[in-house]
Amino acid sequence: MGGEPKQLLTYKGQSLIRRVTENALALQRGPVVVVLGANRARIVPELAGLPITLVDNPSWPTGQASSLKTGLAGLYLTHKDIEAVLVLHTDQPLVSLGLLLHMFDVRKEEGKKIVACRYDTQLSVPALFDRNYINELLQLQGDKGVKWVIGKHRNDCSEVPFEAGAIDLDSKRDVDLFQQAQFS
Repeated sequence: MGGEPKQLLTYKGQSLIRRVTENALALQRGPVVVVLGANRARIVPELAGLPITLVDNPSWPTGQASSLKTGLAGLYLTHKDIEAVLVLHTDQPLVSLGLLLHMFDVRKEEGKKIVACRYDTQLSVPALFDRNYINELLQLQGDKGVKWVIGKHRNDCSEVPFEAGAIDLDSKRDVDLFQQAQFS
């Protein structure tokens, strides 16, 4: 990424981390926990003034499972009575409040315990998991993420189409292509 943390990349005048956090807060469905790893000191000021819980993940280099588990632990420490957990990643700039609200509607309408977004050929984040899946999410290791749990419980998963979810800013090239597409 050329030294710039992807959380601090901007889209529509906001950093990605601020954007995803404000969307989560706008849901008004419960507490918001933000997991921080590398570049913590640079990212924290972007979240100043927001009513969130910040949790540090010193094991972030071991893979995404450690961040997920750290976030779930932080959530559980403050709110043991949660009904579900919504997992979001910072690097999907086109996630909107409307999409997230739709996911909750689908959960209510279809009654499945997992709601995941479909793009490309995968089901992944954003993803909403009933509390019954929290223990299983806590068992993940290394780079095994929510896709593994979704795939294992496909019969208990509702799909929400979200082709824009394929836009995932993991590299400088991804960012360059995304920025070019915005101006073409």
